[in-house]
Amino acid sequence: MNFQSLFLIALALSLDAFGVALAIGFSHDIDIKYKIKFILSFGIFQFLFSFIGSYIGILFNKYVTSIPQIIGGMLIVIVGIMMLKEGHEKRNKSILVKPEMFVILGISVSIDAAVIGFTMFNNISNNFIILKYTMFIGIVTLIMSSIAFLIARFLKRIEILSKYADYVGGAILILFGLKMILL
Repeated sequence: MNFQSLFLIALALSLDAFGVALAIGFSHDIDIKYKIKFILSFGIFQFLFSFIGSYIGILFNKYVTSIPQIIGGMLIVIVGIMMLKEGHEKRNKSILVKPEMFVILGISVSIDAAVIGFTMFNNISNNFIILKYTMFIGIVTLIMSSIAFLIARFLKRIEILSKYADYVGGAILILFGLKMILL
């Protein structure tokens, strides 16, 4: 596989994490410490899922269809609904600050990476190449998530977006979740 193909795959895989990071970035309760945890979670899970997927891909190649996308999409929609509810209730602490959210969202944006590992990397016999490809996917996701948080920081300066940040973030998550489920 050439670098351009790998980069396009990594970029495509990182877009879900980018969208979720953008939505999370709108939350007022998320400080730099939590953003770093989300960035690391997204990058690590993208790497792990594509790495593991490449090794068990032969076994699951025949059985995996759209089920992982539907599960990931449902998880993201649920978190989006929770953010909308939170915006309506005006709680003091965001649900995104809970430790389990790093794992839940990290996994939900990385399920498609496992599918890529299943289907694209399962025929690579060199362990170093698999490690190199999957680490690259994780690094691209980490960078894209960081960019999304930077964009959200600037967009929050727009008063209307800042005022309704939970609604904007929740709506973005719901749309990304539905996209994963339906497309």
